[in-house]
Amino acid sequence: MNDAAFASLPEPPYYAVIFSSRRTPGDAGYARMAAHMMELAAGQPGFLGAESARDADGFGITVSYWANEQAIAAWRCHAEHRIAQEQGRARWYAHYALRVARVERAWDGPPLV
Repeated sequence: MNDAAFASLPEPPYYAVIFSSRRTPGDAGYARMAAHMMELAAGQPGFLGAESARDADGFGITVSYWANEQAIAAWRCHAEHRIAQEQGRARWYAHYALRVARVERAWDGPPLV
């Protein structure tokens, strides 16, 4: 069974960028920008996939996967992504944390149904 919520990834090693955030109340254009950023990231060299979830209280985690650190750096500096980062700090996030990790091992289990 293929679950579309899970990124389809190559064999490690690769990198994970883990973005945890607490949203501010209201949308204020957030959903549109988030969808645009995901589309834009998907077109970047070295992008491997992403997984994202947010609870009803506004806490969310997005993990994007990248082939290497150069791809992550290029995405961090992408002009449209920089604008979204600035808007996020000013309007959409009460708090956030960003972590970068190298994935050395990965495996998928069977469906838990």
